[in-house]
Amino acid sequence: MTLPGVLLLDAAGPEAGLLATVAAGRGHQVHAATTAAAYVDYGPELKGLLAGHIVTDFARPDRALDEIAVYARRRGVGAVLTVNEYLTELAARLCAELGVPGNDPGRARAARDKAAMAEAFAAAGVRAPYTVLVRDEDGLRFALADPQVGFPCVVKPPSGAGSAGVTVVSGPADAAEAADVAHKAVGMYGSGGDPGILVQAYAAGTEYSVESLTQDGATTHLAVTRKQVTGGAKRVETGHSLPVFLPPAVEAAVYREVEAAIRAAGIRHGASHTEVILGADGRCVVIELGARLAAGQIGVLIQHALGIDVWAALLDVALARPAALAPTTCGYATVRFVTSPRAGRLTSVCGFPKTGPGVPFVRWRAAIGGLVHAPGANGHRLGSFVVTGPDADEAEERADALLRRIRIHVEPTPENGPGQVRPASTSAIAP
Repeated sequence: MTLPGVLLLDAAGPEAGLLATVAAGRGHQVHAATTAAAYVDYGPELKGLLAGHIVTDFARPDRALDEIAVYARRRGVGAVLTVNEYLTELAARLCAELGVPGNDPGRARAARDKAAMAEAFAAAGVRAPYTVLVRDEDGLRFALADPQVGFPCVVKPPSGAGSAGVTVVSGPADAAEAADVAHKAVGMYGSGGDPGILVQAYAAGTEYSVESLTQDGATTHLAVTRKQVTGGAKRVETGHSLPVFLPPAVEAAVYREVEAAIRAAGIRHGASHTEVILGADGRCVVIELGARLAAGQIGVLIQHALGIDVWAALLDVALARPAALAPTTCGYATVRFVTSPRAGRLTSVCGFPKTGPGVPFVRWRAAIGGLVHAPGANGHRLGSFVVTGPDADEAEERADALLRRIRIHVEPTPENGPGQVRPASTSAIAP
């Protein structure tokens, strides 16, 4: 019996690599749709898993859809998946074109473009921050004067990801610069969507995310994740931990809002990652969602803490097979992200953890001699590592201890100038 082929839209990154590994291990031929520049960076292990690939231009989605559909039909593809935030709408359209399980293509933009998302949430009655789409300076002034916005507020691009271009604005004096930053934030493949910016009411409280899998419109919540986030104008994620056990009534309220958001975005078959804020009164506000598996090694955390093979489950959902979603273990897992304390040129790193007992995953992304940034977006991370254990306190303490051992050395560069970046002595990266 010939098994259906599996097509990944962009196979770069650890999550896509694990998907490819699971699919190939089950005997499926694995294919990738990619760009010419991205394929050059595919490692030999990933290329060895692929039965074929097609090079296309994701910045031209209509053309890419046609080209990939022709390739997929010729290769007997029966499942389409992506873990790339910027390709979820294309994935929904391609699934519909091929007649394979996928999300509603007519509503898929609401899971990608945050202006469309805000409209969909409002229409569906999802409790979400009040949001104004702004296209010019007058619009910005009106939005900031709107009593439903107030200060602090959030200014962000509609089609960004990973906190790029997002600023928490404390007063009118900071708004123009924040708007300029949002305008300049360009995502992958030109991003698409509305060219304006969003001004959003600030939701105070504790930030979590809910990791879910939907099959035939029925949603299973795999875990609630606690998010460690910096303060200040740039809210950058420094770690994730799971599972979090909320009081039953609070958990039920969170799940109701998340499920309403999932329906509003047309998610019918596949993963979703929903970011929420829990206020001091226990009320849940949905900030945004993505129609994909969470990034930042959250899939690794789920696998090691709960024993759920999320990559196998994603494959099963994409193939319309029953997915194993029940936890098989009762553990705990946390990830720490390593960032640079300043901008400059990375000259040395020491003390970065290695894999071993209780440390199942490590990843270093930065090159010695390369430019690094003070953290302003999730893409500025230098690396990450995962710590697991049966006890939350023990795992968190070990993760923090490992983080404190890391030392990096960053030298200033001419483009930074001595007034902006001081010569850096060896520094600890604080949690």
